[in-house]
Amino acid sequence: MFASCVERCGGPGTYALARLTGRWRRDSGMALFLVYLIPPTLLFIPLYQVVTTLGLANTIWALVIVYPTITIPLCSWLLLGFFKSIPATLDEAAMIDGNSRFGAFRKVALPQALPGIAACIVFAFSLQLSDYIYASTFVTSTSAMTVSFGVPTEMIRGDVFFWQALMGADAVFAIPLTITYGLLFNRLVMGFQSAEKP
Repeated sequence: MFASCVERCGGPGTYALARLTGRWRRDSGMALFLVYLIPPTLLFIPLYQVVTTLGLANTIWALVIVYPTITIPLCSWLLLGFFKSIPATLDEAAMIDGNSRFGAFRKVALPQALPGIAACIVFAFSLQLSDYIYASTFVTSTSAMTVSFGVPTEMIRGDVFFWQALMGADAVFAIPLTITYGLLFNRLVMGFQSAEKP
């Protein structure tokens, strides 16, 4: 899910921004960064109206619609540096060989940006897993609660702390994140190394 979100939404848009020239690229990149800086506390009221209009309030599908509003700007901002580091001559060579612009993106630029995509997947997954504001706003039923909202809501009753359940929930919270970091560790390190190159 996260990979397809990055590739279908964050990837093509960021690739287009990276290939813009002049003032448009700078202004568009700055606008993207400013969108990422908008705090979720300003967005959850209009987003709640959208979710209620669609009839998805108090369902997990509300979060599926809402979470891309914070992950796509983050992923696009992170991927912008990776796509800028890929020489445009590679795209031109692919188009000379008969590929379209999208074909050049899919066959040339996307494989080159895989370390950046892996880093975006890890950061987007961490961001969504630890989110509390959107989870508490859009979902109130116990069956649809996320771990970050359900654990403090359901396992702390006033002054009573259910410590065994809290520790078990923390393990459930940490295991998917650990597995994601473990599976993508090599790509993540490659992404950091390529980001440090001048």
